[in-house]
Amino acid sequence: MTNHYNTIIIGTGHNGLVAAAYLAKQGKKVLVLERRSIVGGSVVTESFGENFTVDSVQTGGTLRPDIIKDLGLGTSEKNAHSTRPPFISLQPDGNHLILNEESIKRFSEKDASRWSEFVRFMDKAASILDAAYATIMPRLPKNMSLQDGYGLLELGLELRLAGRKDMLNFIRALPMSAQELVEEYFESEVVRAAIASVAIHNSTLGPMSAGTGYTLIHNWLNRGGLSLTPTPLPVGEGQRVRGIGEITNALANAVKSFGGEIRTDAEVKNIKIENQIAKGVVLANGEEISADIILSSADPKHTLLKLVGAQDLPPEFVWHTQSIKMRGSISKVHLQTNGNHGIPEGTSVVAPTVKYLEKAYDASKYGEISEKPYLEVTTSENTVSIHFQFAPYELKNGSWNMENGKVEKLAIDTLAEYFPNLKSSIVNTKTITPKDLEETYGLTEGDINHGQLMLDQFLFMRPIPGWSNHKTPIDNLYLCGSGVHGGGGVSGASGRNVVKILK
Repeated sequence: MTNHYNTIIIGTGHNGLVAAAYLAKQGKKVLVLERRSIVGGSVVTESFGENFTVDSVQTGGTLRPDIIKDLGLGTSEKNAHSTRPPFISLQPDGNHLILNEESIKRFSEKDASRWSEFVRFMDKAASILDAAYATIMPRLPKNMSLQDGYGLLELGLELRLAGRKDMLNFIRALPMSAQELVEEYFESEVVRAAIASVAIHNSTLGPMSAGTGYTLIHNWLNRGGLSLTPTPLPVGEGQRVRGIGEITNALANAVKSFGGEIRTDAEVKNIKIENQIAKGVVLANGEEISADIILSSADPKHTLLKLVGAQDLPPEFVWHTQSIKMRGSISKVHLQTNGNHGIPEGTSVVAPTVKYLEKAYDASKYGEISEKPYLEVTTSENTVSIHFQFAPYELKNGSWNMENGKVEKLAIDTLAEYFPNLKSSIVNTKTITPKDLEETYGLTEGDINHGQLMLDQFLFMRPIPGWSNHKTPIDNLYLCGSGVHGGGGVSGASGRNVVKILK
């Protein structure tokens, strides 16, 4: 084996690049390997034709402010919030709701008076969850180390500082359904549904599912709070970027500036194991590269069952890994238009009632594509990007080779009910199905979070119980993608946390 490195990182998703940048900054000899010809994983901006450039998978997100500061990537989070477009819940009568106090007042005076208290609690809950994500979870039920104890002590202090009332309400909210949580604050069905849609985004859950209180807080945190409109990383003083791919481009530039190396078109076929120790990787072209440490930002199932293989892992560990719930049910429909689509700037959702969202989810439980889907829509000049739920990876009838046209038609027809000029404005389309998310972007079962964010798959149970601290049964092999604690969405917490383990 040639070309020895201190650390090899598999995948150029944002978490892999965050870890690579931190390690390269420490002076480590770092190599990042990417099977595609572009960096970014699911955090990527791509062109599908002339004047047809879109954020193909992730439509927004913000790295943690401490990561931005540590790696010298840009300005403060406060600056990013100042120019955010609104979060709009589309209504059939054209009386659209914008999630702010003034707009809510048109639907309910009482709800408008409670909005500021709801935002205050959600911001506090998000800050507590943020502290939890910054804490390395102990390998329960294994014995805790002294380092684990210090981490939990700091988290306990954060809970204590939150105040007794907010602390208890935060703990209480986690297992609740989003429906139950919003009903405690608001009476308007329109307001309730708009907020509940945030809870189910990227998850194969309905707003009546237990644990969507947790996913609401998680998505509130990752979207940056009040406006709920995803905001990409700011680069340069006062300058806003165009396209979420700028996040991973900025990270890739940071890796290189610190002396790290990135190779594209370099697919890892398997991780080389000797005596339960990771020694390097073997590429699809047969090349072998050795390293002291291997980090994988791919999802846990792909890393452990395909790149390592069951033969090198304990049987019980293999069973737990096979049991990780992926269940992707997301499609993306991107439209190139002549600019006359009529859709406002910002984030618009088709979420008229909580029951509507629950019925959209019901279809996925039976392997069916929702006929009345939950949509989240963003625009950028002449392009329209539609996030479609629910479209399950496992279809009861048919296959994704045949059904992508159905998703595209449903997405356009549903949105056209609100914007009549949409259909006539369309010039070109690009649909990305759950199968495409797996085959093109490396997301097992099309799960954008590398494993569902559920009560039995979070905190010390992510990715599986007993292995929540990035380690694996293979010495010198660590997980750093969205499938581990702190992952899901775009924050970089998983990539930053793994570096703490390596110290």
